[in-house]
Amino acid sequence: MSKLEELIQELCPDGVSVYRIDQLCSISRGRVMSKDYINENKGCFPVYSSQTELDGELGRISSYDYDGEYLTWTTDGANAGTVFYRNGKFSVTNVCGILGVNNEKIITKYLYYSLKREAPAHVNSGMGNPKLMSNVMARIQIPVPPIEVQSEIVRILDKFTTLTAELTAELTARRKQYEYYRDALLSFGKVSPPLTFGLNNEEVRWMTLGEIATDIFRGAGITRDQITQSGISCVRYGEIYTTYGVHFDKCVSHTKLENIPSPKFFEHGDILFAITGESIEDIAKSTAYMGKEKCLAGGDIVVLKHKQNPKYLAYALSTTDAQKQKGAGKVKSKVVHSSVPAISELKIPVPSLALQEKIANVLDNFDAVCNDLNIGLPAEISLRKKQYEYYRDRILSFNTNVNNSIHGGGNLQDEIKLLQYVFGYAMVRLGDIATIMRGGSFQKKDFSAFGVPCIHYGQIYTKYGLHADKTFTFISETAAEKQKFAEPNDVVMAVTSENVEDVCKCVAWVGKEKIAVSGHSAIIHHNQNAKYLSYYFHTSMFFEQKRKLAHGTKVIEVTPDTLTKIQIPIPTLSEQERIVAILDKFDALVNDLSQGIPAEIEARKKQYEYYRDKLLSFKKAG
Repeated sequence: MSKLEELIQELCPDGVSVYRIDQLCSISRGRVMSKDYINENKGCFPVYSSQTELDGELGRISSYDYDGEYLTWTTDGANAGTVFYRNGKFSVTNVCGILGVNNEKIITKYLYYSLKREAPAHVNSGMGNPKLMSNVMARIQIPVPPIEVQSEIVRILDKFTTLTAELTAELTARRKQYEYYRDALLSFGKVSPPLTFGLNNEEVRWMTLGEIATDIFRGAGITRDQITQSGISCVRYGEIYTTYGVHFDKCVSHTKLENIPSPKFFEHGDILFAITGESIEDIAKSTAYMGKEKCLAGGDIVVLKHKQNPKYLAYALSTTDAQKQKGAGKVKSKVVHSSVPAISELKIPVPSLALQEKIANVLDNFDAVCNDLNIGLPAEISLRKKQYEYYRDRILSFNTNVNNSIHGGGNLQDEIKLLQYVFGYAMVRLGDIATIMRGGSFQKKDFSAFGVPCIHYGQIYTKYGLHADKTFTFISETAAEKQKFAEPNDVVMAVTSENVEDVCKCVAWVGKEKIAVSGHSAIIHHNQNAKYLSYYFHTSMFFEQKRKLAHGTKVIEVTPDTLTKIQIPIPTLSEQERIVAILDKFDALVNDLSQGIPAEIEARKKQYEYYRDKLLSFKKAG
């Protein structure tokens, strides 16, 4: 039973009381603050509004309206019902509501987590303008357990939030790295020295899109009211900013062809530009269509037809240099526009089609690792969020049933292969690539002269090196009937020792038959190179991890199940084989009695013994 379950069992076994928000908090609204006002009163105190970026921060001014611990929520627009936790000196605009806890029965942070779950269900989306006004917020009901239970819930959910934040920070760094390599790969001599990755060594022409295009035209207007559940696929310009990445193959919207007087079509390989936007930095965002059906282009979209690699063009048009060209000469205002002539003047490098394909493949892999919700960090963040939502709903439900389930995206082995392709290796948990079970129960007294080959855990310390293809001992067929076995390519690890330094010593079993394994051992069954794993399990990196798992005083043990948490770098199998070949040579040089330094030492010993015996073999007196 967890600490939370114990607290609930002790303090509120029969359920908890429910309170309305207006019984727990003071409720107010922010004040009108324009961007001009914020610019004229710049300072260090944040102003929060409806945006989700930067946690809703709109800017910073020289004064503040609130000081302390509060909750704010977005009252109007697409983000209506979004709840934020605030702690410090700040102000909010008139599209935000603010809650100040004034009831000692509730912790502000607990209320925050409760409302993040509950508030979205109370948003009114009528008339196309979502709202969660103060009078509705006031009537929302929240279960309020004892303070001790609230504190434990906050501790658990804070931990989930921190883990997700750390992953998000890592993903942000990875995306910046991706953008750097993307720009460098597509610079073709604009940076010195150019970063080529061994790809772009050929002469490259810089061409305008007007020179590249076989046709370039604007789409036809498709209003929000003309979007239908079925019909012909279409793209509206706003979706290029919010829905589509560098390339896409399926449209999210549909309309009826008869609704569009002069339809404009795009097809496989075409590049779409959104020529109306809210900022100079994002104007003319582009995406390549990789689908198979013909689709309709909405108004404020420019369609570029060409004979190049569409993915390559999409990446070339997403670089920092291309974006600077898109924004050049644009005037900052509420709405920013581009045009067909402006798009036609954009200049990008155009290598051969073969090189375009190679570059697109490399950048596809980078992009997937950074952005694909099925793999890599995005997948882990998505999984963490679902896991967080599951536990949040579970622990905030109080005697209600929660049917949410956790779904992980993608195929783990595909993810590993992609990371290996892009970065040379994948850092995985041992549990991701292996199953681990305990050894059997035979003892030394069960050894026999012949029978089933076996390894006793003590022998791993005294008789075996890094790998073995023959055992020193056997047990009878009868004794073997109830034992656990290691298969060829498994790793056998001793998990009991007299000291931390030696515990988890292992041997890779590279013999051709399965072998019985004794207790105090872990059998690691996997799909990697057994010798590679064995070498890694003898490194200082593994030592630092196993030390944290070891427990005991006189006898040190590591529970086999906990080994699944071990982090290990996994290169491709061919690279593992190459590493093993090198380490095998070093191992032979240092340890093998038939060659290298040990062989020389052995020869010197024999030479010494020969001369020693010669020198000391005096002829006996008659």
